[in-house]
Amino acid sequence: MKNKLSKLFISFLILFSCLFILRFFLNNRNIKILNEIYFQLPFVFNSKKICKNYQNLIEASFDNSYSVTIIDNKGTTIGSLKENKLRIPASNLKLFSTAYVIDKFNVSDKINTSIYKDKLNNFYLIGSGDPDLTLYEIENLIKSTKINRLFKFNIVEINRETKWPSGWTESDKLYSYGSPITSLAINSNQNKTFDIYYLKRRIENQLKYYYPSNNIEVSILEYDNKYPKNLKLVNKITSNPILSLITLANSESHNFTAEILFKNASKSWNHDRYSNLKIWLKRKGLPVKNINIKDASGLSRENRITTKLTALLLHKMKFNKQFNFYNSSLSILGIRGTLSNKMKNTNIKGRFFGKTGTLSNVFALSGYLYKDKEKLSISIIQNSNKIEIDNAFRFIKNLYNLEKCY
Repeated sequence: MKNKLSKLFISFLILFSCLFILRFFLNNRNIKILNEIYFQLPFVFNSKKICKNYQNLIEASFDNSYSVTIIDNKGTTIGSLKENKLRIPASNLKLFSTAYVIDKFNVSDKINTSIYKDKLNNFYLIGSGDPDLTLYEIENLIKSTKINRLFKFNIVEINRETKWPSGWTESDKLYSYGSPITSLAINSNQNKTFDIYYLKRRIENQLKYYYPSNNIEVSILEYDNKYPKNLKLVNKITSNPILSLITLANSESHNFTAEILFKNASKSWNHDRYSNLKIWLKRKGLPVKNINIKDASGLSRENRITTKLTALLLHKMKFNKQFNFYNSSLSILGIRGTLSNKMKNTNIKGRFFGKTGTLSNVFALSGYLYKDKEKLSISIIQNSNKIEIDNAFRFIKNLYNLEKCY
């Protein structure tokens, strides 16, 4: 019995020592391979040591309609308010979905719009949701494809039931920011007259013009229809790099791009697999109990997360091998994106990289504040019928100007 206890104690001591050493090196983040190992491990170093002056500022700035979390470079929570309360995050959810995407892709990767054919010489146009795709590019793709003995041309599109995630209102769907999520979108589906049926007619006319002697049949196939899987690629066009698309999603808060990036990364074009994002977060050791994720863009009113989870995600992303790209995709206070018109003439200009989130009765602001030679991970969410957007920005400015944490 004593031997077993001794072995158990030694094993615990070794494990504790290894974790202590790992945390020591991670605090400096100088060894890239250790950073990546830590990022992939199912736990996160997080302790709580409230800074008195930071906490006083939080409590003086916000009422109970807010949740706030501030985490320092070491993963220590140094200030918080109702950080475990579930809140609607609006577009702050893009911080999660784009983190998932950047972990699945290299930033130089691209998505394709492709033409395939089967052994019977039937052709298939299959897209990946390229948000910049134009009619001209599709027509040029078909024009440059060698099509002989054409029997049937198929446009493969997602199931119409998955075009809008759960929680998107009927009002949202009337506007360009609530455009349907499709794999073949002309300019992100922002012009509702350029739908899949319009595309079908354009392709029919084009094929009849180039192949007048052929009996042309153009069909729309949904992903759940059976079609040959062993298809041969005959032509394709590519999107802008993934980094450019992630920047569009984060910096400009582009809902369609956030959704199609997640669809590609999770391989879920014909299914709503937003639960994959929650599973991914859990595997990173992040606190996901009771959260609810219903889309990738944050437009769903059914989303529920916490500021603690958001700030911890931002902190752990610092250890991702592509963190610099993730950080560069965010809006910059007073300079770029949805934050470009805020705090332009202050000393905090360019010192906060982050993401806004706005819905009716919702405002969120989360990101990295560069202060005192470190990056503070900050998340602020307000759910209220009296939203005070400027309050969050005043707090960020006051925090930046506050003396060092004590």
